[in-house]
Amino acid sequence: MVIKTATFVKSSGKWQECPEPNMPEYAFIGRSNVGKSSLINAMMNHKDLAKTSGTPGKTQLINHFLVNDNWYLTDLPGYGYAKVSKVIRKDFEKLITNYILNRRNLVNLFVLVDSRHSPQKIDLEFIQWCGESGVPFSIVFTKADKLKPNVAIQNVESYKNELLKTWEDLPELYLTSAEKKEGCEEILNFIQTTNEFLENNSVSFDE
Repeated sequence: MVIKTATFVKSSGKWQECPEPNMPEYAFIGRSNVGKSSLINAMMNHKDLAKTSGTPGKTQLINHFLVNDNWYLTDLPGYGYAKVSKVIRKDFEKLITNYILNRRNLVNLFVLVDSRHSPQKIDLEFIQWCGESGVPFSIVFTKADKLKPNVAIQNVESYKNELLKTWEDLPELYLTSAEKKEGCEEILNFIQTTNEFLENNSVSFDE
């Protein structure tokens, strides 16, 4: 997929305030410091499209971007911040779950996982929730450039082995590096193929 245009549309504090659900939508989510904004910017060939920050919990709203005038990329607040109050964390979680479960044009949720770490309980729990809730999702391993290639692959295998304890089939998996733009093309190709399928089958998101 060639990115011709990628523009910020709006930030929403409630899922009901999001743009009209009239186009396919692909959302990105992950824990604090997983490299979500950096990966989005690398995919879009845009240095400052999604705002990066070293402060956990900086993304507190649902941020929508219109790509190529025919699909939405959504930057979601992260889950499981340790350094924010329980009240704020609960608000985050409510915003996230309401969006994911109610946004009818959400085609796929990309769950970002830091490839440098062994399987984390909070990631596994979120992935399990997605499966139990019937949410279509993929797993994106980030920061592969921070590791030797064989170590990154071993860590991905560890996640797969952990997930296969409770999953019969695994979702799509991507190993990425925002720094080297690795994996970006594969994700964009998945989005393009999915959009073409929706268009060819005249899929409508109208209620």
